[in-house]
Amino acid sequence: MKTYSAKPDEVNRKWHVVDAQGQVLGWLASGVAGILRGKHKPAYTPHVDTGDFVIVINAEKVKLTGRKLEQKIYWRYSGYPSGIRSRTAKEMLEKKPEEMIRHAVRGMLPKNRLNRRILTKLKVYAGPDHPHQAQQPIPLELL
Repeated sequence: MKTYSAKPDEVNRKWHVVDAQGQVLGWLASGVAGILRGKHKPAYTPHVDTGDFVIVINAEKVKLTGRKLEQKIYWRYSGYPSGIRSRTAKEMLEKKPEEMIRHAVRGMLPKNRLNRRILTKLKVYAGPDHPHQAQQPIPLELL
């Protein structure tokens, strides 16, 4: 019996919508990363992008456990001397909650060329509204 390997043109993609309200950031990011990679499908192939699209709404209402709001620091570097900037998780949640979720999901994806392609299928919105109603997304409940 031969091992099945999915082809990129054979992949059937669906759209899922996840409500981040009251969800813990790490658990949410882990579940979303699995859906983006396609690990929930029987035809999962590690070297082929077999995942689905994921829309995350209510990003501003995500929870962090412990004292991470004050202690967790997000760094970014412009590439110039003295160009390093930092923000706490509390500041990040107030100013750019979408980037906070995107950063967490990106850290749970493989560090290879598929990473960028997979991350383009993630759509994150701070509020409850999103412009993807035409794709008829399926509500997804992550545990």
